[in-house]
Amino acid sequence: MKQETILVTGASKGIGRAIAIRLAEAGYQIVVHYGRDEAGAQETLQAVRAAGSDGRIISFDIANRDECRKKLEQDVKEHGAYYGTVLNAAITRDNAFPALEDEDWDDVIDANLGGFYNVLKPLVMPMIRRRAPGRIVVMSSVSGLAGNRGQTNYAATKAGIIAAAKSLAIELAKRKITVNCVAPGVIETEMTKDLPDMVKDQIPMQRYGSPEEVAGVVAFLCSEEASYITRQVISVNGGML
Repeated sequence: MKQETILVTGASKGIGRAIAIRLAEAGYQIVVHYGRDEAGAQETLQAVRAAGSDGRIISFDIANRDECRKKLEQDVKEHGAYYGTVLNAAITRDNAFPALEDEDWDDVIDANLGGFYNVLKPLVMPMIRRRAPGRIVVMSSVSGLAGNRGQTNYAATKAGIIAAAKSLAIELAKRKITVNCVAPGVIETEMTKDLPDMVKDQIPMQRYGSPEEVAGVVAFLCSEEASYITRQVISVNGGML
């Protein structure tokens, strides 16, 4: 088993769980983050252990800066700095722009874009002090690249974290810490199960992606083989863009 530890936010289900399991299969120890779904996080941790690795659970609200800092600083103090971080947790509040409430905008900005700062700020300096290679993978979206009807707030955050990740990648390149984005298209999860069939017609491959297909790309970006890849956005969208 590798000694390196990777934090995966939003790992209680869906894409986050698939990422945690795939990284566990690669031998990394996993810090399984959840916001509300403790039972789901426990299931993910069991799956991580079944994959032959180990890990632990951490819980905080990615929109709460003080809570993020306290929980992450304490975890790093007890267990050491992380080798990698996968920023997967995010929320949606979809609606046509004229129908958006102020909270719909603020909540999504605070969680998705604010979460980038809130989670990484306590972790980057400890990663630097390791004086060893590291990996940061940020989950964007096809919405962040092309926009999407009813997702003005969500698309703004997913585009914003691409710019933030590209900037951070420049700062950390000399430290051998890579920063990349993965931009999934329509992935088959609980969030997409009620989408109309016409959505598939917009995808050249005529199907939704799987969480495991996204997880495979994330695992590669976390690997030693990806040491010369940084400041990139990799789309997993079946040819939508």
